[in-house]
Amino acid sequence: MWNTYLDTPCETTSRTETKEKPANNRIPPDPQKVIPVGHLNLAFIQEENLQDKKPGQLRDNELDDSVSNNEKQTEVKSDEEKKPVKTVGIFQLFRYATWPEVFLMLVGLLCSAIHGAALPIMFIVFGSMTDSFILSGQQLNFTGNYTFNLTKRSSDCMTFPGEDIEGSMTKNAYYFVGIGAGVLLLGTFQVMLFVITSTRQTKRIREKYFHAVLHQPMAWFDTHPIRELNTRLTDDINTINDGLGDKICIFVQYFCRFLAGFIIGFIYGWKLTLVIMSVSPLLAGSAALCSKILATLTGRELSAYAKAGSVSAEILGAIRTVVAFNGRQKALEKYETNLLEAKNFGVRKAITTNAAMGITQFLLFSTFALAFWYGTKLSVDEPENYSIGKVLTVFFSVMIGALSLGQGAPNLESIAKARGAAYSIYSTIDMPRPIDSSSIKGYKPDSVSGDIEFKKIHFSYPSRKDVKILQGMSLKVPHGKTIALVGASGCGKSTTIQLLQRFYDPDAGEVTLDGRDIRSLNVRWLRENMGIVSQEPVLFGTTIAENIRYGREDATDQDIDRVVREANAYEFISKLPDGLNTMVGERGAQLSGGQKQRIAIARALVKNPKILLLDEATSALDTQSEAIVQAALDKARAGRTTIVIAHRLSTIRTADVIAGFKDGEVVEQGTHRELMNKKGVYYSLVMQQTSNGDDDNIDEGETCYESSDSDSPDDLVKVKIDSSDFESNSVRRSRTRQRKSSKRKSAKKAMMSKSKNGKKKEEEIIPEIPFGRILALNKPEWPCVLMGTLASCVGGGVYPCVGILFAKIIGVFAELDPEVKRQKSMMFSLLFFLVGTMAFLTYFFQGYMLGKSGESLTMRLRSQAFKAILRQDISWFDDYDNAVGVLTTKLATDASLVKGAAGSRLSLATSSFCSLGVSVIVALCFSWQLTLLILACVPFLTGAMFIQTRSMKGHASKDQRALETSGKISTETVENFRTVVALTKEEVFMQKFNESLSEPYKSALWKAPLYGMSFAVAQASSYFVRAAFFRFGAWLIAHCYAQYEDIYLVFSVLVLSTMNVGQTSSANLDFAKAKAAAGRIIALLEKKPEIDIYSDAGVKPTNFRGDIEFHDVHFSYPTRPDVRILQGLNVSVRQGQTLALVGGSGCGKSTSIQLLERFYNPAGGQVFADGMDTRGLNLAWLRSQLGLVSQEPILFDCTITENIQYGDNSRVVSQEEVVEAAISANIHNFISDLPEKYNTRVGDKGTQLSGGQKQRIAIARALVRKPKVLLLDEATSALDTESEKIVQKALDEARKGRTCIVIAHRLTTVQNADIIAVIQNGQVVEQGMHSELMAKHGAYYALVNAQVSH
Repeated sequence: MWNTYLDTPCETTSRTETKEKPANNRIPPDPQKVIPVGHLNLAFIQEENLQDKKPGQLRDNELDDSVSNNEKQTEVKSDEEKKPVKTVGIFQLFRYATWPEVFLMLVGLLCSAIHGAALPIMFIVFGSMTDSFILSGQQLNFTGNYTFNLTKRSSDCMTFPGEDIEGSMTKNAYYFVGIGAGVLLLGTFQVMLFVITSTRQTKRIREKYFHAVLHQPMAWFDTHPIRELNTRLTDDINTINDGLGDKICIFVQYFCRFLAGFIIGFIYGWKLTLVIMSVSPLLAGSAALCSKILATLTGRELSAYAKAGSVSAEILGAIRTVVAFNGRQKALEKYETNLLEAKNFGVRKAITTNAAMGITQFLLFSTFALAFWYGTKLSVDEPENYSIGKVLTVFFSVMIGALSLGQGAPNLESIAKARGAAYSIYSTIDMPRPIDSSSIKGYKPDSVSGDIEFKKIHFSYPSRKDVKILQGMSLKVPHGKTIALVGASGCGKSTTIQLLQRFYDPDAGEVTLDGRDIRSLNVRWLRENMGIVSQEPVLFGTTIAENIRYGREDATDQDIDRVVREANAYEFISKLPDGLNTMVGERGAQLSGGQKQRIAIARALVKNPKILLLDEATSALDTQSEAIVQAALDKARAGRTTIVIAHRLSTIRTADVIAGFKDGEVVEQGTHRELMNKKGVYYSLVMQQTSNGDDDNIDEGETCYESSDSDSPDDLVKVKIDSSDFESNSVRRSRTRQRKSSKRKSAKKAMMSKSKNGKKKEEEIIPEIPFGRILALNKPEWPCVLMGTLASCVGGGVYPCVGILFAKIIGVFAELDPEVKRQKSMMFSLLFFLVGTMAFLTYFFQGYMLGKSGESLTMRLRSQAFKAILRQDISWFDDYDNAVGVLTTKLATDASLVKGAAGSRLSLATSSFCSLGVSVIVALCFSWQLTLLILACVPFLTGAMFIQTRSMKGHASKDQRALETSGKISTETVENFRTVVALTKEEVFMQKFNESLSEPYKSALWKAPLYGMSFAVAQASSYFVRAAFFRFGAWLIAHCYAQYEDIYLVFSVLVLSTMNVGQTSSANLDFAKAKAAAGRIIALLEKKPEIDIYSDAGVKPTNFRGDIEFHDVHFSYPTRPDVRILQGLNVSVRQGQTLALVGGSGCGKSTSIQLLERFYNPAGGQVFADGMDTRGLNLAWLRSQLGLVSQEPILFDCTITENIQYGDNSRVVSQEEVVEAAISANIHNFISDLPEKYNTRVGDKGTQLSGGQKQRIAIARALVRKPKVLLLDEATSALDTESEKIVQKALDEARKGRTCIVIAHRLTTVQNADIIAVIQNGQVVEQGMHSELMAKHGAYYALVNAQVSH
């Protein structure tokens, strides 16, 4: 139990949170949980805190564990935690427990209560035993001998017939063994029962919460960010599990120990009890002050680390943009700024922590001094009431009782956190669901005709009630007819489709199907009779065949083959190595946009629905594919009620009815010819397109944003402006954000299994890093490490000193002369006071030096690791094991782990070595026999502590790994919720989720008895060791081999040092992790990529014209080496010319631009710039000459000005240049209408803006760097017709005098290009000007005809 006194307020505060639930460490520690520190009688103090770790380890690592988890949390959560937290009642927390589980928990609580009383009861036995020893030694009165005699004095041994020391000790040994056996049994059951019941309840809660989330109405998702839902499914439910588990029984154990301790104290000596209690306010006050300061510093430190983590996640998520604009240095500076702030808080926290530990040591030793001095006085004044046995019984009972409250407090706080987490979880489970697809209520007609009518519909999204989307919209769709909805962005077209699917209910009016209000129909039945193909197809991380079967579960292979051909997907699928069994990756990341769209169409067709909803269904297809797929869709429409949304008006000319939307109303209806004659909304839209040269000039990019009103209108629109344009456009964000961010992220995550396994094998071969190499990482801080180590060396001597003093002060009671007793007790009490002062000084000095060196090391390693990550080439980021989440986690945790294995570990080892060395020498001098016995018991004591620590670590980490599968399923389901709901596949994903929980569930149940047993063994082992030790000691006394004082001295110094070694050995687990982390960091720092941005090598021409040539280029992506993208590409463009690359999806157009940017190197052939191989040019210089506007622009979470300035990171871009670029990109007027104008923050990845607005800012960003070569990868794809026309003119102007490479599906935008190159199968099949290629009647002619004819 000595470790109980070795605890510190800050260590104990962090212990529970760090080990059990680090993610919630932001909540300030409760002052009650602060535990005083010090040293007590080793003879009867057992290892009891099931969460003990070595002090040094906690001091060094408590923050880092919490930081690594907190950096994954969102800022939203930290804000919430500052507000008063709503909680459920303590009994409500267990609402999902069954009656048998309640019974098991009650049994567990009973076991805990009895277990808690075991230690104070043992003090009674120990007091009695001490009296026996004292009685045996009282005849040997060495009055006036104040020196320590370190020689064996067997000649002084005398036998007194009145005292049977062996018989007395045998009886006490049986008591020790009996109590130990009881603790073993009770400890096993208390923990085992609670782990079993909490596991069962947690599984139930996970299932119920996921089921509730899956069946929430869409409006609920609009106001609950997806990241928050995933956090609740993991962190919050883990917190509840923490509160439901063994924390409750352990709190009861400590509380009962507190009660029993004080009851025994008052029974055996109320005066001494009151004196000891009088010191408690000082201990509690210092602990509370420490907690308050520590909580403040921890909060600030975690906040700074969270900011740094957020910066790293944003940068790595947009790595291609960072690379293209040479933004690495700016990213590193931004990251380091946040790290520096966190480092300063960390140093202050380390000093505060250790100072508090030192103060508590000092106060505790002062309490020792006071208690023993006053106890001696009482034994002299009232010998009939106070013997040494009673003094020790009272002292330790009261001290342990008082400390038990502090030790129990962290467990109580875990329960409080669980109650807070349960509030939101249980609220969601209980929430009424007006639109519930799991409900069996509602009418299910036997057949569907397909007559649809919208009657005077008024609607606003629940998250933005002030923005009216539909205002009295009325529309009739006869069965079997096709109706097309057209209109400007944000006019309510996609909203109409969502109301029909009952994603939302209208504010006023009604939607009817076959004359029945759809609110009276069964929701699931309604959605099953509709097939939808949306503008942004979502595929799930399984095979192509399974994705199509999500449309209809009982679809045969023949059905799938048929719809794949109808959707024009057969050709590309048949070329894949695994055909229909090819894994598509997370969100379909392994496929191009057009391929995903065709699979989505096949999924809709296999359903054979009565009502077909096409929301820009062909938007992602190239011209040729679109023509064929459109024909398939036209065929599929036959006999079905079909509602089509399209910007490309040529695709809906054949519709039976075309409805023109404006300001949330249908303003005109009719056929194409009728509406053209009316010259209204439809006519103006057609004219805008045809005046731009082609009916088809709105393609995939535009459509990706058009249905914005469909896209989760919740998110993040905090910019309030008067511009109605912004209000209507600002809704297009959620899906856009998800698609764009996930495309990059998931591409890294969803590699084929071969790639995954290969990488894992690579990881296993991390070279063994010697300790000297790890220590060298701390080399810049060697003076601090050296001074801290010296302080630790001195601190290590404190433990043996306390053991010696304790034994000597017990020896005082053998004195018969009252005056000698007083003098000796005063002397030893003052020595306790002196040792306490020394402990304070060593802790403070050690904390300052090691805190400073550790935080400096952490910051330096994080910064160097981030710099090394930014150095890597794009192919490294494509790897499965280098996904953004993986890298940010490594940044957060690896550096922190290494800190615990470098200087601080050396210090800790020194402290342990000094402590153990001195203790063994002293013990051998006093009794070599007892020393050998207790050293023989060392493996049991250290082994018990090691097993307990290991089992607890395994308990948390294994469960976490096992739950990763369910986490992936829940994340995929929630992120793609609209698709899941539209396909009515909620129950399918619910079943998958439940199945994924079964493995960790079984594992947890299986581990419960082992976990309980390891806890109990650790608790009980010290009882058995004491029984053996003191029984053997009695034999030595009886046979004149030792004195009773020697027995106490040997036991005290050795057990204390043994506990220290046990804690050190338990930390070896962390050292193994730290060595692995150091290996990863060193390997990362030494990894030099093939394409190295930090290299100064390469030519930097003074005059760059801009001649570009691809010569016989071959290329395959490193993650898919068997899929050849470019197969001998030959094309060139001269200075000032415009080269347009056209062709089908996946033919290699965008890949060519990435090779020019040197994101990758070609496998064969060369890319030339001004006749020089780009591999021979300086990389940073080359990229500075290129201006890239990609198809999916990524903006950073900063102001519009800063985003545009990001275009040129080599200099300071003036505000005038920013405005000029914005004017050129047709975004200036929009920005000027915003309240904060150019200082408006755009949100994460630009989520505050619509797609078109983001695209224009991206164009301005490219223009501001005044590049010699402009690269436009579908640069106007996200713009509506009017904006596109203006931006296209701006781009035409910007192209003058520059070499320009354009990628476009919309062929009218490239008709004026100097060279048009048609790429098929990775080769240029023909090139020339528009007129030349049209005259050839070749591939280009076919593409143009496909667009025009359609």
